[in-house]
Amino acid sequence: ISRLNIVSGMGSSIFSSPSSDLHPMDLLSRILPRNGEALAGVRMVQEGGARGVQFFSPAQALTFPSSQLFINCPLFPAEFSIVATVKVPETRMKRNEYLFTVVKEDANQLLLGLHFSKEKVHLIYQGSVGRERLSFKRIRLADNHWHSMVLAVSGHHATFTLDCGPFPSDLSTDGSRFHIGSRRKWKGLFSGLLRQLVLLPGSDATPRVCPSSNPSLVELSVPTILSNLPVKSQMNDVLLPPYETEVHVTLGSKPACTVAELGQLWFDTLKRGLFLCDGAYWHSMLQEKDRLDYVDDYQDLYTTSETLDIELFQIPSVGLFAAMAHRANKPGSAIYRWNQGHFQLYQNISTFKAQAWKQFTIGRKMFLAVSNSVGPVDGERELSVIYRWSNKRLKFVRYQTLETHSARDWESFHINNEAFLAVANHRTENGNHNIDSVVYKWNPGTKTFEVNQTISTSGAYDWEFFTIGPYHFLAVANAFDGTSTQTDSSVYIWLGGAFQLFQTIRTFGATDWEMFQIGNRVFLAVANGHMLCERGPSLYTINSTIYELDVTTKMFLKFQDIVTYSAVDWEFFSVGDEHFLVVANSYDGSSYSLNSVIYRWQGYEGFVPVHRLPTIGCSDWEFFTSAEGSYLMYSSAKAPLSKVFKLRIQ
Repeated sequence: ISRLNIVSGMGSSIFSSPSSDLHPMDLLSRILPRNGEALAGVRMVQEGGARGVQFFSPAQALTFPSSQLFINCPLFPAEFSIVATVKVPETRMKRNEYLFTVVKEDANQLLLGLHFSKEKVHLIYQGSVGRERLSFKRIRLADNHWHSMVLAVSGHHATFTLDCGPFPSDLSTDGSRFHIGSRRKWKGLFSGLLRQLVLLPGSDATPRVCPSSNPSLVELSVPTILSNLPVKSQMNDVLLPPYETEVHVTLGSKPACTVAELGQLWFDTLKRGLFLCDGAYWHSMLQEKDRLDYVDDYQDLYTTSETLDIELFQIPSVGLFAAMAHRANKPGSAIYRWNQGHFQLYQNISTFKAQAWKQFTIGRKMFLAVSNSVGPVDGERELSVIYRWSNKRLKFVRYQTLETHSARDWESFHINNEAFLAVANHRTENGNHNIDSVVYKWNPGTKTFEVNQTISTSGAYDWEFFTIGPYHFLAVANAFDGTSTQTDSSVYIWLGGAFQLFQTIRTFGATDWEMFQIGNRVFLAVANGHMLCERGPSLYTINSTIYELDVTTKMFLKFQDIVTYSAVDWEFFSVGDEHFLVVANSYDGSSYSLNSVIYRWQGYEGFVPVHRLPTIGCSDWEFFTSAEGSYLMYSSAKAPLSKVFKLRIQ
């Protein structure tokens, strides 16, 4: 038993004295489903003869309002005990982890938290003079064994009991939430197993649970779903959902797989793979994930003109294609087909300073839309064109024309089984950048696209459609409002049959949005092209920004700034379990010959640079895979050359 006198800020009792029923408050049961169904952010695990829960994210489902506990008075009890049963693997222990926290929601302020490292346990609380800490040293929990601990606070004293061996008066919990297994953030997420977490107001819980015949697994109030172990099959105690059991793993050369080994695991140390015996054969369960080692120059693709955009797509039974948006009108833009590990010219299509291609499918029909930025002849209307794939001719044929205005991008999407196509109109023929961009809707009767909605934009450069749960979003990258590139880009949400403003984000000559997800986290990256104000020089070395969706505020908040050089594109891709972003750097104010950079996801550190690829006026990046491997492809807006890089995987 460790004992500590509380001195700092303890002239009076550290917590309030509201009337509380002196019964255990089972915090863990408040977040676990009663019927054993799946819960986001956790899984149930059985180890060491007991069940616990393991946390994978600080999900909203793992929190509950403090008002559920403190109904009559929002003040935390002056005397209380916390009983917890945990199992922490030594190799997985992070520097500091939270077992639970009480966080003031509107200010993201930590009011109370039980926080520990390998050999220390801390009770952190908001005192009269600020945040204070109550620490117990030489408490070793990270040893891969179950431990039960009781922290009791009474008046000026606190006791800490491990395995039964020999706080300010105005701390209001109003407007706060209990966060189980975290401090609301990924940093400090509890990595071990949690079996029991109980708050007992007004009493020292130690006499209630100690002495015990099983001191490392004492029980004051264990959730029902964790309290009883199911009956195990005598033949196979390995895979018994919804929990996991302890299993023995055979290492080395391939062992026999018979009925006697049914359900046993074998780890192949040479191939680094995990296999399960079904009584006759070993089946692969887990093999070493691919990792990006380095990037190799693979193919130089010489084109008839500078290229502003690449659209990669598959046509079933035909192959992989790359549509290139060429600046020159003659001979137009080219479509290449991947053949025996290389791109080869397949079809030329007449275009007029093409800016982008977009491939999409409606039913069984496949289409390809090009955004032309000028008319066929000066003074004529600008027409962007939709082409349809002809299964008979095995080529794209002209299908529909739509009037656009210096169009920079097409975006296609489906909502409720209806097809839409959005065009980013950049400016009118007389140079007005503040114009409407258009969302078209497919008419199944006429089999054409018709205007569904117009949205006011300022020098629009890009549309990005994405879906989060049941909600549909459309983000526009506004590049110029007529006087400055420092303008608001907007995110719209689909409500009532139309897109309505959801959020505005200040951008600087925005040229591209890239939405991506890592786990259950949602990100939105903007490529900022340059900073131009009414007065002063243009700046091309500026930050591009990654935003993350905050589920509490329901807004995209800044996550990370990355220095870029007139960035015009972001491309997200994954190799194995690793995630990457590559940026198209196009100009630094003096040269177009720049390194475009691949960034790797490093969790808490965000994205860090890992590879720098020499490019010339880079305008677009695309990632693709084929039978031959994984590749990155970039286009150049300043040279008639595009390049394919092969990702060397280890």
